[in-house]
Amino acid sequence: MFLSVKELEIHQVSFEETLEPGKIDFTESGVRQAKPLRAVGTAVLVSHTDEIRVQGGLEVEMETECDRCLGLARFPLALKFDLFYEPVSNCDSLGEEVAVGADEVEIGFYAGDGLELEDVLREQVLLALPMQRICRDDCKGICPDCGSDRNEVACSCEAHPADDRWRALKNMSRSL
Repeated sequence: MFLSVKELEIHQVSFEETLEPGKIDFTESGVRQAKPLRAVGTAVLVSHTDEIRVQGGLEVEMETECDRCLGLARFPLALKFDLFYEPVSNCDSLGEEVAVGADEVEIGFYAGDGLELEDVLREQVLLALPMQRICRDDCKGICPDCGSDRNEVACSCEAHPADDRWRALKNMSRSL
């Protein structure tokens, strides 16, 4: 769904979308959409500006490989958002790095005549996912010696001692 500035100048746009898996491309991020994404909200043009405000919420279930055991890890997400987008043309220094204040961190940018709702939803889903993606809190991971999944098999491999080359640094941190 395209949120057009021209349409937003006339009236607020309400949306209630159900996006099936595959409608939004998550392949570069290494996650997959397991269930339909449901999003409800509104988009308005902030008075006397070209700033678009998108408010709403979404529910979806995402899946990926567990960072520890490479098994399936699922993440049900339910979140609310209140976002502001300014046109790229309002940015004074295109192509340059500039410092932003704390109040400007929450502002995104759009190019052209508006923005795609799917892009907004994709960004919110990716930001809501945990940094460490594990199947469960007590996941034991994969044995570094035999490669077996320690959640399924109790392997008989012995733990290897730490690398002695780092001992001097360990001793140094203890003396501080």
